[in-house]
Order: sequence, then structure tokens, then C-alpha cells
Amino acid sequence: MRILSRLSLTVGAMNEARVPAETTTFMTDFLRQCGGYGVIDGGLATELERHGADLNDPLWSAKCLVSSPHIVRRVHLDYLDAGANIITTASYQATIQGFEAKGFSRDESEELLRKSVEIALEAREIYLERCTKDSWDWTATERGSTRPILVAASVGSYGAYLADGSEYSGKYGDSVSLETLKDFHRRRVQILANAGADLIAFETIPNKLEAQAYAELLDEEGIEIPAWFSFNSKDGINMVSGDSITDCASIADASKRVVAVGINCTPPRYIHGLISSIREVTNKPILIYPNSGETYDGETKQWLKSDGMTGEDFVSYVSKWKEAGASLFGGCCRTTPNTIQGIAKALSSKAF
Repeated sequence: MRILSRLSLTVGAMNEARVPAETTTFMTDFLRQCGGYGVIDGGLATELERHGADLNDPLWSAKCLVSSPHIVRRVHLDYLDAGANIITTASYQATIQGFEAKGFSRDESEELLRKSVEIALEAREIYLERCTKDSWDWTATERGSTRPILVAASVGSYGAYLADGSEYSGKYGDSVSLETLKDFHRRRVQILANAGADLIAFETIPNKLEAQAYAELLDEEGIEIPAWFSFNSKDGINMVSGDSITDCASIADASKRVVAVGINCTPPRYIHGLISSIREVTNKPILIYPNSGETYDGETKQWLKSDGMTGEDFVSYVSKWKEAGASLFGGCCRTTPNTIQGIAKALSSKAF
């Protein structure tokens, strides 16, 4: 269910025939139509729980694809109402292996992956129809009722599937090789790439090995839609695994199918320095969507308060991050539609 004809940008003009092009102009064209910047949505799990979903499950947010898809759609709509240009699907922790472990068949598991994209596409259509009727809404009058909106199919790390906190350490053990990771992600990436999304978002990448696995998969499988790589840093210098952020960003830069590179699920206080580091190795658009500033404890599975900038005030730093070189801005864990609305309004400000 693609609704490209409804977009003023007409995503098809950017993604013409969905060719690798070598996808070089996809994101720059999109950003140009957005006015030079783009707004990514915010935390999904936080909002699902706020709407009553119980995510105490190895599937985490992907559980809602089974139990409450209507809540997923509602959260997508909340972020579109807040001003997001890009919504990410509820597939971050959705894997064939994870669904099979819960008793689903292979076919059912694959269909749930497709469903994550379908729900986001439905939300986009509903939102655009609403904007047509309610053109007085600020997102319509300020940014255009048919502003460019993309659906990004989210791919979480191998550690996210393990649900043991290793997505926040990047430590998978010596038995996990490059081939292990490619085999794990291969079919999932194939399905999401052909489900109707506009691009693939490889998110919260914790180590260099997994970044390399993704880059090789994109080539080996001939994936035709664009992708972005977003890394997770522990200290503003290195990945959570200890790998160099510049080494990892260089992998993204070398892939013709990767159209943007950046940072997510990282405390806001580290963002400025990380943008500078990424700019050293790539001219591709840089995206940033920090978490709330809290730290996740993988053992207790709780978020802990941290010192420094938090989600409550990081919106005020958006202009500085743009000056540092970022082009796409959003939020990750524990951020909300209010956060995204703040970002959208900040970017729309003439003073910006």
C-alpha cells in the first residue's frame, strides 16, 4: 500500500524505479524538499507502554505486532501529528528467529515482519487524508500538509534479538562471526526491503562487525531501497563495543546503498562530538536521534538517571547540532511526541 502520489515530494522521484541510483541523491533530494533538514520520530516502546501495552516479553515492542497493532498505528500517528518526516516501523526487535521461538511458523514470522511495514504505511495514509481535511493544523500550515513522509523499516542488532543487554555492549562472544551475523539478518532484510518501505534503518549498531555484516548483506542481496546506518556510542568517542566510531562510519560511507549515517540511543551530551567525528570520514547526511539521557542497565532491564543533558532540554541543542553538521533529528528511547514536536518547531523557527 504505497501512497507516493500523495506526497508533494513524490517519493518516487527520489527513489525512481527503486534503483540503487547508486542511491546517492535519495536523501539529499528528500532533505531539499524538507527545507534542508528532516525530523525522525521518537521512542516507540515508551509510547506503546503509555497506551497500555505490556512489553515484558523477549519480543519487546514487536509483541504489539501480534497483540495490539492498533496501538502501533496510533503511536505512528502521534509522531506524524508531532511533525515527523520519517516514521520507523515496529520491527526493531522483530526477527524470524524470535517469532519462531514464541511458537510462530516461518511463514507467520515473515508475515509479521511485513505487517510492521504495512501498519506504518497505513498510518501515513491516514495522516495525509486527515491533513487534506484539516489544513489548519500547524504541521500543515507551517510545513505543508503533504510534506515529505518516509517509512523506514527498522532493523535492530543481533544483541536486540538476544535480549540480554548485549545490544548496549556489542559483546557477542568469539563464536559470533561475520557470517553468523549475515546469516542471522539475511532473510529479515530481504523481507523488509520488499515490503513497501522507503528505506531500511539499521539502528543502534553496537560494533564494527555488525556494521560490516550489514554493508555486505546490502551488496550480496542486491537490496534496491536505500539504507541508513545509526551507531550507538558509550562515551562520545567510541562505539559501545569500544570500536572506533570513525572506523564504523567509514564502513557506512563506503557502501553505495547507505544514504545517511549517524547516532541513536546515545546520551544527548555526547552528540556534538560524535557529529564532528563522523564528518571526518563522510559527506553523507548525518542523522542523530539521542535517547533521553538516561542509561539502560541490561541486567536489571531498567533505565537509570544520568548526569548531564536530558531529553527534557536537548531540544534546545538542535540548532548547535545542525551547525555541527547534522541534517536529520529525532529521538530514541524514552523520548516522546512532545520531544519530536519541540524539534520540529525548533527547526521550523525562522530564528533557527
